[in-house]
Amino acid sequence: MNLFDKMKSGLAKTREGLLSSIDKIAIQFGVIDEELFEALEETLILADLGVETAMDIVESLRNRVKAEKVADPGQIKALLAASLQEMLTKDADVGAFDLQPPAVVLIIGVNGVGKTTTIGKLAKLLKSQGKSILIAAADTFRAAAVEQLEVWCQRSDVPVIKHGDNSDPAAVVYDAVQAAKARKVDVLIVDTAGRLHNKKNLMEELRKIFRIVSTQYGEARREVFLVLDATTGQNAVQQAKLFKETADITGIVLTKLDGTAKGGVVVSITNELDIPVRYIGVGEGIDDLQPFDPEVFARALVGE
Repeated sequence: MNLFDKMKSGLAKTREGLLSSIDKIAIQFGVIDEELFEALEETLILADLGVETAMDIVESLRNRVKAEKVADPGQIKALLAASLQEMLTKDADVGAFDLQPPAVVLIIGVNGVGKTTTIGKLAKLLKSQGKSILIAAADTFRAAAVEQLEVWCQRSDVPVIKHGDNSDPAAVVYDAVQAAKARKVDVLIVDTAGRLHNKKNLMEELRKIFRIVSTQYGEARREVFLVLDATTGQNAVQQAKLFKETADITGIVLTKLDGTAKGGVVVSITNELDIPVRYIGVGEGIDDLQPFDPEVFARALVGE
């Protein structure tokens, strides 16, 4: 499948719920009026776009309807796609992301969101782009975390730097940075322990890792990707807001989009957090992590 087909397939649950509601609205209302806009706003909120984002989209639709003198409710779907695309592309950097070497990518997020799986898939994706990859197993506290990561490294055919259980994560990162420099690796991906915003010791550990990367590998581009589980909907947005207070997040990775009807959370995150979505997971296979394309996503979300 091409990117659009894979995205469309992955967003099937979200799209079916959203489109059935929009179609009902188009049939129910013979004209585009304020009642229609209120019904549409409620539909968008139920699709997990969030209250603030739903209101912003509906306001954009009001303006489009007025500017284009649209009277047929049947055209709402196409107008919605245009408004979503505009919102998703308001950051000029979105859609133009390319991880230039040398780079260090820190992967953060709470346990259970698919961090380890994301690392394996990201490594495979970057390798397919011709980049050399090294992975640092710095989640040394969770049982079997290193072993799980090693399995994904084998699937992606990339080397991993690891220490023993309960070892110092910062020491793992230090060794990995030295190895990446010596081997002239394009991208070093660092797995970190699952962190909750209120765990001060874990956040301090994260800052320690940041300092090591900055002092030992200052020439490398640094990215901090927060992995979020799309199935948690608006809880993912709240999680991102809390992490943003502590970490300098440069991008979001949304996992499990194929298993949820809450895919609208992508729009909410983009609109409310001003952090670009870089990759999305639309399946369980190793090739199912896709670079985020806002235009393709908007079209796939509303079936246009």
